[in-house]
Amino acid sequence: MPPRDNPTARQARLGAELRKLRERAGKTAREAAGMVSTDQAKISHIEAGRIGVSEDRIRKLAVFYACDDELLVEALCAIAREHRGQHWWDAYRGDLAPGFLDIAELEHHATGLRCLQSVTFPGILQTEEYARALFAGVLPSLPENEVQARVEHRMKRRSILEREDDAKPPQFEAIVHEAALRMRVGGREVAKAQLDYVLKLSERLDLTVRVIPFTSEDFIEVTQTVMYASGVVPQLDTVHIDTPFGGAFLDAVADLKRYKALLDLAEKAALSADESRSFIHHVAREL
Repeated sequence: MPPRDNPTARQARLGAELRKLRERAGKTAREAAGMVSTDQAKISHIEAGRIGVSEDRIRKLAVFYACDDELLVEALCAIAREHRGQHWWDAYRGDLAPGFLDIAELEHHATGLRCLQSVTFPGILQTEEYARALFAGVLPSLPENEVQARVEHRMKRRSILEREDDAKPPQFEAIVHEAALRMRVGGREVAKAQLDYVLKLSERLDLTVRVIPFTSEDFIEVTQTVMYASGVVPQLDTVHIDTPFGGAFLDAVADLKRYKALLDLAEKAALSADESRSFIHHVAREL
């Protein structure tokens, strides 16, 4: 099977974690290849996420790397078992940019989500009309069929909030700036409906919305859109940042530490959950 041209972020992460284990063990790619009876080039492709790897090879490599973290090994094997076409977002492959699929995949597998947004609500918390207004305002303008595909994809991302039983929803904490509440995205009626929808969602036990008011003097770093996704094991924690030039996935220990501290600081500067609900209700009544 030829190498993948565009591995998903999760496929690339599997390879990156195997590389980290190898490097931590002080082993070369050549030594790893010899251990699993393959060539060095294939190990390089595996570590770049360009080709898959079997559970058996993951377990053999883990032993060779002296990794005794069974939870991590099981988590990596779970990624290896996944296949294209398994999840709903695969239907959008070829219609939407890979980043859209990667963010849905990240949210789906997260055990917890924390996000910080400055001028818009998090995608999972958006109404259909609000999302449509955002995508319709992209410059240069998008074709109507792509706007529709993006809106549908964003609405389906909300499915993680509807899971039951073993696949329960991740604990979700959204920290939004007051600016996001007051932006009249799509006009007055759309903006008010968005605020009412967030108020309804904030009543859930697994979802918290906190507001940083304009009057806050303790937190001014609101230029980045940040989402911290907790993995099934800490080693698979991931940060997604969104910029005007595209999104990026970060998993280096230093980056995770930095953005966790940023979110902690934002949380301290934000109103409590109850105060935030009252604040959102007040802004909605002003519209």
